[in-house]
Amino acid sequence: MTSTEPVAKFERNFAMDAVRVTEAAAIAARTLVGRGDEKEADQAAVDAMRTALNKIDIQGLIVIGEGERDEAPMLYIGEKVGTGKGARIDIALDPLEGTTLTAKAMANALAVVAFAPHGCMLNAPDTYMDKIAIGPGYAEGVVDLDASAADNVRALANAKGVKPTEITACVLDRPRHAEIIAGLRSVGCRIQLITDGDVAGVINTTDPDTGIDIYIGQGGAPEGVLACAALKCVGGQFQGRLVFRNEDEKARARRLGLNDDQFDRKYSLNELVRGDAVFAATGVTSGNLLDGVKVDRGFIYTHSVVMNSQTGTVRQIRMKRPFNEG
Repeated sequence: MTSTEPVAKFERNFAMDAVRVTEAAAIAARTLVGRGDEKEADQAAVDAMRTALNKIDIQGLIVIGEGERDEAPMLYIGEKVGTGKGARIDIALDPLEGTTLTAKAMANALAVVAFAPHGCMLNAPDTYMDKIAIGPGYAEGVVDLDASAADNVRALANAKGVKPTEITACVLDRPRHAEIIAGLRSVGCRIQLITDGDVAGVINTTDPDTGIDIYIGQGGAPEGVLACAALKCVGGQFQGRLVFRNEDEKARARRLGLNDDQFDRKYSLNELVRGDAVFAATGVTSGNLLDGVKVDRGFIYTHSVVMNSQTGTVRQIRMKRPFNEG
């Protein structure tokens, strides 16, 4: 899709459909929080999310799912979901973003889903992606993936009207990010290191209450597209470039429809998510943005965020309903 082509629009508002899907997955994963079993927690979330998706009147296609590398039996790339009636919708999802976080009862585990009209999301291969993201309210091009971490912080601080020491960056705590971390610290930038969950890291830039100004680093490519759906809804900025470690990863990208000319491309947000988007996330464990699932005196409580690019709305939704463990 080029910039002169019309942006694909939704036929109706899917915001509440999306949030019911993430609520179901988060509630299912709740019983596995802190129990040390990543696979069981993920499977519980997958089962619940798939069941919820199949209740929606859509012709849904999973374009980012549990991963073709893992040969997942459910919610795999290419699986059709929904009732088979209604609009053709592409779906990007992570039923449990932060399986390790859930197993260890750590912060920021989420259930995440994004909807877009058919053909509007990049079928990102299961590889790494270099990423940089900021929230809304800045002129286009303030940050650039090809600039150094230090220069990006200086540019963002200048646009925000503060010193670099007042900027907080979110970075995955990985050895590969040593140079980025050193660059950030060279200008006095605060750094919030996270162990997992780079979708949460990116979407934290959309909410000033999280204190995160910028996300920088290398994480999963599918997670990059998911996070872009959230940024699309609020007017944030994102740039990403696929990172291939071997020929097998390039072959997987070709199977998903990418050609060699796209391997080194610097993607913008609007190239990764080209039409309307709805993004929803529900907290499994409490974190910067969302509270985790809680059960108290016969009731279950969830905390979700749902964003809609068509209306520009962001809603925080707290759900309470009677709960029966059986």
